[in-house]
Amino acid sequence: MSIKRAAITGVGHYLPDYILTNAELEKYVETNDEWIRSRTGISERRILKDPEKATSFMGAEASLEALKNAGVTADEIDAIIVATVTPDYMFPAAAALVQKKIGAVNAYAFDLSAACSGFLFALSTGAMMIESGRAKKVIVVGADKMSSIMDFKDRTTCILFGDAAGAVVLEEADSGGIIDFVHHTEGDEECMLYQPAGGSMNPATEETVKNRMHYLRQD
Repeated sequence: MSIKRAAITGVGHYLPDYILTNAELEKYVETNDEWIRSRTGISERRILKDPEKATSFMGAEASLEALKNAGVTADEIDAIIVATVTPDYMFPAAAALVQKKIGAVNAYAFDLSAACSGFLFALSTGAMMIESGRAKKVIVVGADKMSSIMDFKDRTTCILFGDAAGAVVLEEADSGGIIDFVHHTEGDEECMLYQPAGGSMNPATEETVKNRMHYLRQD
């Protein structure tokens, strides 16, 4: 009996038009192009400037491109997983908004929050759905509007992140495909990179806003 494997059959991406260069960042924080390049290799990042658009918009655009690339229609999709730490809202899930935007009327949709490792966790989750036979076609999205939680007065973080989305279509394959995953989480290091407020530990208050606790922090 052959082992079911999940294979990536289509890929898509979305990059906002606006480019924030290192030179532009010099206007916000004490830094320069050489300092950023020598420490990170980064020369520019994309920013979603339109206030009417958020993470789900980028995720939907990337998903539509992935569907086209795979030759699959939206109504064939069984599930949508969106890996993000910047959903449009606390709820409903950004994945539900992506489902609506692309017309995947037969798919169930949910978010997965694991920051930088989120897409890999989402990919393994989608692959297991395919391998178990619970789904035939799954869209996995990694999308973040990091500019919405970046403090442009903090040079340790604002130089690192931008806004974008990527998506893949997963389908069953007779051979090849995704072979295995090895994941690990360091729960003891929860404050290395985090957003102090906005969750149930520190709900939004005048103090959390005043103390800039809704922005990303890196210790």
